Amino acid sequence: MISNNEFGSDPIILKWNIVRGDTSKIKVEFLENNESTVFDTSDWEFAATAYDPKTDIADELDVNVTSNYIEIIADSDVSENWGVAYGATVAELLFDVQVITTDGTWTPIVGTINVIGDVTGSL
Repeated sequence: MISNNEFGSDPIILKWNIVRGDTSKIKVEFLENNESTVFDTSDWEFAATAYDPKTDIADELDVNVTSNYIEIIADSDVSENWGVAYGATVAELLFDVQVITTDGTWTPIVGTINVIGDVTGSL
């Protein structure tokens, strides 16, 4: 397990575009200071959440952990409930990824999920 003292506190800010009702993934690697050596994340514990401030609903996102990277996953059964109507943007959610450490939690990633309306799917 890692300690908060090993990493900085400034999270990266991401914008993630997802089509409502689709499964979407982002792959994240944690690099050492040389910006080429990947940290081994296989024993790290992660939690990720998407939050819709308009509905006050938070959805847990899946996190697959490997030795070289993590995948943050918004499954279709979750994203199908994001936003209403048809349009280029039907919702904008906040999300973050936390690493549970020996000292508490560390949030390396924060951002927004831009939900694009599906035209051929059902509402």
